Parts: sequence; structure tokens; C-alpha cells
Amino acid sequence: MFYALSWFFVVALVALWSLAAWALHAVAVWTVSNAGALSGAASGASTMALPDWLAPWVPPEVAQWASQAMGGLAPFIDSMLQAAPALAGGLTVATWVIWSIGSVLLVLLGAGLHLLIALLRRRGRGGSGPSAGPSLAAG
Repeated sequence: MFYALSWFFVVALVALWSLAAWALHAVAVWTVSNAGALSGAASGASTMALPDWLAPWVPPEVAQWASQAMGGLAPFIDSMLQAAPALAGGLTVATWVIWSIGSVLLVLLGAGLHLLIALLRRRGRGGSGPSAGPSLAAG
């Protein structure tokens, strides 16, 4: 009975692991595939200004440096967004590798539970039967 319960638990964990991997893969591929549509969105980063409530607390040199840094990063961010759809195939391979490692670990967990149950059952029978060993009263 305990064997069946432990393996049912492991199969349920593998099913949940598979569902989670599938869902995260679908969301990630959708996100990466649609990232190319966002190219050009980073060009407005150089026109960003500090909020009015924060401006008195930040020195003007720091605000100007941050604005220039954001303006310099805009072309890099745009190029990364344009290259993102090409990563979808690699994302599929990574998902399969991570899923298989997790599945193997869960099956090993099941084997460990199986062995633990077997050891506990053997230990429970070991001291309470006629096959426990020779008795001193017989001699």
C-alpha cells in the first residue's frame, strides 16, 4: 500500500512539473517571439526626466549623467529586442533539458522512497518472528 502511495505521489509531482514547464515555456516563447515588436520603444529613454518630487533631492549632475547613460543604452536595447525572436529555438532546448533533469530527480526521489519503505518494512519484521535468530532459552 505504501509503495503505491509513494509512486502515486511521485507521478503527481512529475505531472505538476511537466505542466509548470509547459506553461513557463509557452509564456517565455510568446514573450521572446513578440519582443521584436517593441524595437524602437527604447528610443524614448533619453527624454526621461526625474519626477518633480524627486528633483530637489538629486544633484543636477547626477540627473544629467543618468539621462545620458539611458540615451547611450537605447541603441543597445533596441538591437537586443530585434534579436530576441531568434532565441525561441534555444529556449525550447533549454526547457527540455531542465524538464528532463527535474523529471529524473523526481524518479530518483520515487526510487529512494521505495527503498526507504522496503527498509522500514524489513526492520519492522526483523525482530518479531521465528526467523529472528537462535534463542538462548533453547540451549
